[in-house]
Amino acid sequence: MSDSLRIGLAGLGVVGGGVLKLLAQQRPLLQSRSGCRLEVVAVSARERGRDRAADISSLKWYDNALDLAGDGDIDVVCELIGGADGVALELSQAALGNGKHLVTANKALLAHHGNSLARLAEDGALNLGYEAAVAGGIPIIKGLREGLAANSFSGVYGILNGTCNYILTEMRDGVRAGSPRDFDTVLKEAQELGYAEADPSTDVDGVDAAHKLALLTSLVFGCPVDFAAVRIEGIRHINPLDIRFAEELGYRVKLLGVSRASAAGIEQSVHPCMVPERAAIAHVDGVLNAVVTEGDFVGTTTFEGPGAGAGPTASAVISDLVDIARGLVLPTFGVAVSELVARPSAPPGSHVGSYYIRLMVVDRPGVIADIAACLRDQEVSVESMLQHGRRPDEAVPVVLTTHVAEEEALARALGAMGELNTVLETPRMIRIVNL
Repeated sequence: MSDSLRIGLAGLGVVGGGVLKLLAQQRPLLQSRSGCRLEVVAVSARERGRDRAADISSLKWYDNALDLAGDGDIDVVCELIGGADGVALELSQAALGNGKHLVTANKALLAHHGNSLARLAEDGALNLGYEAAVAGGIPIIKGLREGLAANSFSGVYGILNGTCNYILTEMRDGVRAGSPRDFDTVLKEAQELGYAEADPSTDVDGVDAAHKLALLTSLVFGCPVDFAAVRIEGIRHINPLDIRFAEELGYRVKLLGVSRASAAGIEQSVHPCMVPERAAIAHVDGVLNAVVTEGDFVGTTTFEGPGAGAGPTASAVISDLVDIARGLVLPTFGVAVSELVARPSAPPGSHVGSYYIRLMVVDRPGVIADIAACLRDQEVSVESMLQHGRRPDEAVPVVLTTHVAEEEALARALGAMGELNTVLETPRMIRIVNL
């Protein structure tokens, strides 16, 4: 390695600006830790004249980000553009194809194209760094690929989206304060604070967390990335009533990404969960992320920290740059691409566990018996039931929790309940997880 690592930076938004700022402020520290200077020599973004977080007047400017891949003065390309396809994909392919290391914060890109990009990197003996793509400033990629390399894993799960965690935390705080706020109200507040995008669907519908989970699954189980196998459910349907009943039952509602090995195959799912209050992850609030791993020798490990933001994400990007400066080249997903082994995916509905069910029903005699019959017919056993007060012939919430059951059977039972004329809204189900 020469006395400097020359970086081409594509994308000068929040993360790109954070990278420039961190490199400038931590220059001596980074040089002492990496053994060489980390210097940005060229940049590309959509608008040249905008104010930036750092002075770029002395750097080469490319209107077309793809030109970074062909610049002979660049050793590594940082792709901070975003998006699964388009320029981000073309630049990544071109950079690796031209013998340049690649660092990216783009979880969507890797969830859809990670296998082919990893092969390109491996063929060129190049480093494909993506620490910033999963859980922001938490060093979970290095933790799994290096720190826990001696372990086989039975699963990994976590809070992988700060926007959803913030919304659920604020909804719970409102319920506790006696002034419950619904999802739409809290989402609007999150947008005003900059925690949610103008179009929040990728976050609140669970897609962002699913991208990250697909990458963690590959690392944990040594299999190709398979985003299509992730079952995804967001948080739009979570009601303050669910938050209140969760508190009464000793749970907190969290959006979790969960990947586990089961008899039916690898289960990958993103969904709201009832998490026991005693579990450490139940107390990870606000915009924080957390990832929990289950290794055969180390046992359970928990990583917690900021999942987004200029500073934490830039810190993760630069950790990959330091690895490259040190001459470290590791397999993208922990083992050579040729050694990634396809694992069968668990069929939809095969999950076995306990469930929370909320129904809005007309309070008439016989309603509970009809609901119980729907569950009985699918061999789903009730563990507990909550109904507070009576309002004859008016809608009241009824909450059930079940013993362990197969999700497909529960879905059939919920479908039957939804056809009862005394059930006024679509029945809502949330998984109960025992962590």
